[in-house]
Amino acid sequence: MGNAKELIESGKAVLGIEFGSTRIKAVLVDEKNQPIASGGHDWENQLVDGIWTYSLDAIWAGVQDCYRSLVEDVQKQYGVTVNNFAAIGFSGMMHGYMAFNKEDSLLVPFRTWRNTITGQASEELSELFGFHIPQRWSIAHLYQAILNGEEHVSQVTFFTTLAGYIHWKLTGRKVLGVGEASGMFPIDIATKQFHKNMIEQFDALVEPRELGWKLEDILPEVLVAGENAGALTEEGAKLLDPTGALQAGIPMCPPEGDAGTGMAATNSVARRTGNVSAGTSIFGMAVLENDLSKPYEELDIVTTPSGDAVAMVHCNNCSSDLNAWVGIFKEFAESYGMEVDMGKLFGVLFNKSLEGDKDCGDVLAYNYYSGEHITGFDEGRPLLVRKPDSKFNLANFMRANLYTTMGALKTGFDILTKQEGVTLDKLQGHGGLFKTKGVAQSYLAAATNTPVSVMATAGEGGAWGMALLASYMIQKEDGEDLGSYLEKKVFGDSEAYVMEPDAADVEGFEKFMKRYSTGLAIEKAAVENMRD
Repeated sequence: MGNAKELIESGKAVLGIEFGSTRIKAVLVDEKNQPIASGGHDWENQLVDGIWTYSLDAIWAGVQDCYRSLVEDVQKQYGVTVNNFAAIGFSGMMHGYMAFNKEDSLLVPFRTWRNTITGQASEELSELFGFHIPQRWSIAHLYQAILNGEEHVSQVTFFTTLAGYIHWKLTGRKVLGVGEASGMFPIDIATKQFHKNMIEQFDALVEPRELGWKLEDILPEVLVAGENAGALTEEGAKLLDPTGALQAGIPMCPPEGDAGTGMAATNSVARRTGNVSAGTSIFGMAVLENDLSKPYEELDIVTTPSGDAVAMVHCNNCSSDLNAWVGIFKEFAESYGMEVDMGKLFGVLFNKSLEGDKDCGDVLAYNYYSGEHITGFDEGRPLLVRKPDSKFNLANFMRANLYTTMGALKTGFDILTKQEGVTLDKLQGHGGLFKTKGVAQSYLAAATNTPVSVMATAGEGGAWGMALLASYMIQKEDGEDLGSYLEKKVFGDSEAYVMEPDAADVEGFEKFMKRYSTGLAIEKAAVENMRD
């Protein structure tokens, strides 16, 4: 406690702030990268004229309130006033579109990653580049605006992401970390910069429209982890802390995206490693050694904060249907007059699944609350399907509902491991699905045929990952890469529980997936025939 107090008073603590979809979170770390204080602010996106957005007022009110709550936490714990830090880093939801004119005014409301309004642009750019451009990427939003003939396009002098916008306003520098930049426009892994050939292709594509700008001129500068990205200005300090207590001049690291901070927070930035985040949605990241042989619609190619290529498998559905089924068991128990502890109920049901058949006894489930692009669905219908002679019991029921949380994810990972021959030494599992020790973890190991590690103590998530990147900038030794820094100076003493894939589980999951793939026709019929 005393050391932390002295560290904060002397301005040697490091701050990371991340803008999530529903919460802005701040984490303060000490010289050993241990969290010593935190703050937060809850917020929600708004649907305005058919566009999912956050207003500029909401952005600044949110980050100021988040910072204020951090300052209050420091005051409560240590009795000191915050006025300086050793370094600061900001991260946010990747992708989206924030476009500005020469007066630095926002031209149209912030278009977040959640918008699926760029289908034509995504398809045309993917074909042009020979590189998959997802709808949520910034370049897809820009090109769709061009296709739509939107008046603001000719006035654009700069466009960026949420993290890039915050950093720009606090430092005056129009930069992005390479991981965040890789969700704007494709990165050339050799140069760790935006892909010049593709920029030229884009310029040639839009040249007949006489927009008055070249793409390179309106993109932010790309930096890699460890580089200095400027310092907090006087104006920036007042934006973050309207009380005036915060000093200017604090070094700031390149702003990153939530995928990059997730990789840092799970020690998954080295090649042949990866991580899987499983909650309401599920996504997996695999750091590649080599380029893939061709583009795949199921895979997004982004980068680590250091600029190494990463294949990302992003799935919309994970635990929502599973949670709904557990809710049914809670309702049943309460009907008997029982008081139900939800944590214990999840644990009991998850562990019960371990008694099930390896292939779920011919019980099939789909967790599609919403569409799932990896398997070709724009809408979803949660389903449970079985044959009259399926081995329908509680264990197989729960196992099928846990397997299906990873069904779409496995479809993407199979492309990596089976078609592309990608080898992973380990995956790091994190998120609510892994809270019950050894259950979902063992199923993920089976689904990917890869050892899966889960940390004994949960980290602080993306805000902590951002603080780690800021610490790396000021603490790294000459020639020390980010992977080595994290391994030696952050995670070296951390406890982790590792599970190797069990051969019988792997075989059982493969059998389940054959039914899953064939049964997609059932899901399609449900979508087509169950409508309002």
